Order: sequence, then C-alpha cells, then structure tokens
Amino acid sequence: MRKGLLYVVSGPSGAGKTTVMEKVLQWEGENLVFSVSYTTRKPRLTETNGIQYNFIDRGQFDQLIAQGDFLEYAEVHGNYYGTSRSFVCPRLEKGQDVLLDIDVQGALNVRKAMPEAVLIFLAPPSLRELATRLRKRATEKKEEVRKRLDDSKWEMSHIRDFQYLIVNRSIDLAARELEAIIEAYRCLVTSREEEIRSFEEEMDDFIIESEE
Repeated sequence: MRKGLLYVVSGPSGAGKTTVMEKVLQWEGENLVFSVSYTTRKPRLTETNGIQYNFIDRGQFDQLIAQGDFLEYAEVHGNYYGTSRSFVCPRLEKGQDVLLDIDVQGALNVRKAMPEAVLIFLAPPSLRELATRLRKRATEKKEEVRKRLDDSKWEMSHIRDFQYLIVNRSIDLAARELEAIIEAYRCLVTSREEEIRSFEEEMDDFIIESEE
C-alpha cells in the first residue's frame, strides 16, 4: 500500500481557500480527507465546531502542545492554530490523501516536519481585491480587517517558498487547478510503487513466444 500524500493549501485570509477546497473535497469524495485544524479564536456565525475548525480555549490548546499532538502550530492574527498529528499521520500511513487549510507560517512549519508535503499557495487576483473581499465578508471588526491586510503582505512575500501558485480569479477554475495538482502528484512514479512492482513481477514471468 502506498503512503498517502499531504496537500497543504495556504494563502492570505479572504483569498477563498475554504470555498475552493470544499468544491475539490466534494469532487474527490473518499479519495481525499480534510484535516480540521484546532484554533483558539471564536467561531464566526457561519462556522460549526468540528467542521471548519475545532474551537478550543487557550488552556486546551496548551495541553495539546504539551502532549505533542500538533504536527505544527502557530500564532496568527492574535489567535493560535494547530494541525493534529494524531489525525494526519495515521491516515497517511493507511494510504489516504489528506488536505490541510493552514496559514503560511504553519505551511512552512509543515514542510520542515514533512518535506514530502505538497505546498500550494492560493492567492487573490490582487491585494486591492483582497481588501474588498474582506470588507464585504463583514465577519471581523475594522481593526481585525486592517490587521489581516497588514499580515497578507508578509504572507504574499512567501509565495516562492511554495511549489504551486493558484490565483483565485474564479472559484471553479481555481478548484480545477487544485484538483489537477492533486491528480498530478498521484501519478508521480514515486507515488505508484505498487503498480511498478506489479509490472516488474510481470516482466520476470512474461515470456514472449516467437511467431510461427
């Protein structure tokens, strides 16, 4: 059985990561599982605990750190976010592909822990467009929107640290590009060890009969 692949999607808040990934997860079905991150921030009105995030308090978060349960964790926009090692690693070992939606800092930390992870940066068409999206979203106060826009400049400066860039001008197009990246990695020779061994075994036993 091949080991599962870890796909990490990152980018500034408001770039559309959640919407794009929801489409791909719907298309992929059981072939791809989403890792729900932990966060200490409060849920938005449209969010449900255990779906978008596992919402916990700072004390619970610190306890998970002490237990070594995080593959990575970081402070972002004044709140803490972490990826569960106990969720991700067993699924990869079973051959299941896992999709992460994490911030840029977290993505870079994942790359240190798992250099084989596929890092994908999802960007808005422009910072001006990003500002418009965040203001229209109206889920944060003005000060929070300003902080996210300030942080986005640092996040965008790390695009070259990723393997892939998707510019989200259209949700459908961005989702198709993300799925294309996922499928391409599944076709890598290093990801098809079972098929290769099967060919090698067949070659050992296959005898070409001469034509009469």
